[in-house]
Amino acid sequence: MNPFTKLTIALKAIQQLGFQPVAFNALYRFGLATGHYRRVTGRKSSVVGGELKAVLPLPRREELLAVLGEDGRASLIAEADEIVAGKIRLFGGDAVPLQLTFSESLHHWTAYESIPSLLTPLYSQIPDIKFLWEPARFGWAFTLGRAFHLSGDEKYAGTFWKYFETFTNANPPCLGPHWMSGQEVALRLMALVWAGQVFDPASASTPERKTHLAAAVAAHASRIPPTLVYARSQQNNHLLTEAAGLLTAGLSLPGHPDASRWRSLGWRWLNTGLRSQIDNYGEYAQHSTNYHRLMLQLVLWVSALIRANDFSRDYLWPHPTLDAIKRSIHWLLSLLDSESGRTPNLGANDGSYIFPLTVLPFADYRPVLHAAARAFLDYDLPRGPWDELALWFDTQAARPRKMLLPRYLGDQLYGNRSWAYFRTAQFTSRPSHADQLHLDLWWRGLNVAQDAGTFLYNAESPWDNSLTTTLVHNTVAINGRDQMTRAGRFLYLDWVNAYRQSLPAEDPAQVQRARGRYRAGGIRHTRIVSVCDDDRWQVADEILPLRMPWAKKPLTFRLHWLLPDWEWEVENREQRIEISLKSPQGIIRLNLSAVPMFSDLNSQFSIVRAGELLHGSAAPDLVRGWASPSYGLKVPALSLAIEMRSANEVKFFSEFIFPK
Repeated sequence: MNPFTKLTIALKAIQQLGFQPVAFNALYRFGLATGHYRRVTGRKSSVVGGELKAVLPLPRREELLAVLGEDGRASLIAEADEIVAGKIRLFGGDAVPLQLTFSESLHHWTAYESIPSLLTPLYSQIPDIKFLWEPARFGWAFTLGRAFHLSGDEKYAGTFWKYFETFTNANPPCLGPHWMSGQEVALRLMALVWAGQVFDPASASTPERKTHLAAAVAAHASRIPPTLVYARSQQNNHLLTEAAGLLTAGLSLPGHPDASRWRSLGWRWLNTGLRSQIDNYGEYAQHSTNYHRLMLQLVLWVSALIRANDFSRDYLWPHPTLDAIKRSIHWLLSLLDSESGRTPNLGANDGSYIFPLTVLPFADYRPVLHAAARAFLDYDLPRGPWDELALWFDTQAARPRKMLLPRYLGDQLYGNRSWAYFRTAQFTSRPSHADQLHLDLWWRGLNVAQDAGTFLYNAESPWDNSLTTTLVHNTVAINGRDQMTRAGRFLYLDWVNAYRQSLPAEDPAQVQRARGRYRAGGIRHTRIVSVCDDDRWQVADEILPLRMPWAKKPLTFRLHWLLPDWEWEVENREQRIEISLKSPQGIIRLNLSAVPMFSDLNSQFSIVRAGELLHGSAAPDLVRGWASPSYGLKVPALSLAIEMRSANEVKFFSEFIFPK
């Protein structure tokens, strides 16, 4: 990237992100360059009192058994036994060895930030640094702790202490990559506090080990405040996580000389972050369902801390914060598919599940949403194994509550057995994907038209966070470009806002109609989505070049749909293409047409699966035809695209027909 381009991006970033976050980031970089952080994070932390205070409620074993049932209990024990055998499941994937140590020499954490090449030897063993950090978040400790609490089997406590000592001996405070990120430090801190309490009655929890654990928590807490300026610059989950970690440390180590300061910092920045990062509609700043869930987990954790401690009067949620939390729960509940427990794979999905207090899979959002609805909305939802997390966060009140049907919370579009999320966002914070007017379509628990997800942030091209682009979303791309300017692996500039309007039905069969529209790059894209009472969905796209007639040049317009990896057939009719998909619930039909009509529409149509062209003609594209349900995992999908070239207006028509 040449200096002029860098300067242009920097000026745009200041203009669009605001001066303060850019200045905070520059201040953080200055602290690294001058050695300031190396000096202030090299000091040793002391612990007064010697042991951690119990700060969280623990459910009764009978309650857990009642929620889990025999199948849930067996699943929990099986996963805990895997950890005893030295295996964990990263990001909800397959079991892999639990690795907490390195063969390379350790440097102060600032060295890895200043000289990224120090991490290069590690990348020969892992796809990117998230695979290094994830085991050290100690998420697996929640599985061991739940199994111990349920069964009383000492092997689970012994396994925790073995790996805790392995980690602390191999990764002294502030040395090595595990201390680079204040967020990673905070997540590990909270897991350690929880584990210390759950394993406290075990015979393996000797006084010496408890003292060692308390010292580790203090060291972790001391690492966070110096670099809060970086968390503030990001305006995202980093600030919330680090604030929650500080509050946890301040409550669990009340005798520590910094405890009051930690509590004050944590509570202040948690409230500031929640109020600034949740918009008026309830969407979280990172425009991601998975990060939205992470934020709600932190809120539930802190709420449990507040209720269980003597500081509850000092830490009552201010009304602006409480209102923001409630809006955010409504927003995510409106995207919950009640049959599958899943949500659209919107925005960046880094696979995070920071408090895995459930036997349900990573993609099931019911554990967090049910607990949040009970804690903050006073709503109840159907009972099931997802209630375990609500038990751990003490949101199971005995009084009767109002029943809630999530589908009626938002302004999504609904058929009888189908629904859709229609993406029309007005950005007040950094968008993570270029996905305006994307349509996510669900039918009987199946995500029929889907979002590709993320896969990897830091891999070699073409997988360097490549699933963010307009081209892989269910929308229209012009000239193969993104809707916004991609200025870095995690940064879009020149934000494009889309606006939505409900429309009256055009015929009695239509249940709902909505129009979305945006303008960018000299074009106007309008999408009208209609759903009929027989679960038939119609999508009409109109793309209009806005240049004067004498300035118009031919443009390439590309409509894309990403569908599950099902058996398919294509029929080329005179005026449309008909695709038949064999879903687990019956044959789904998708009809595609365009105006102006070319003599051979099929020549403009292609199907790609897992980067391989299966039908039609298209330029090679390795990232087409993939979906990533969780971080580091990609599975084949069907990428359907129609391309038209014109200097004038182009219209696309899509119709999804579901079996009765």
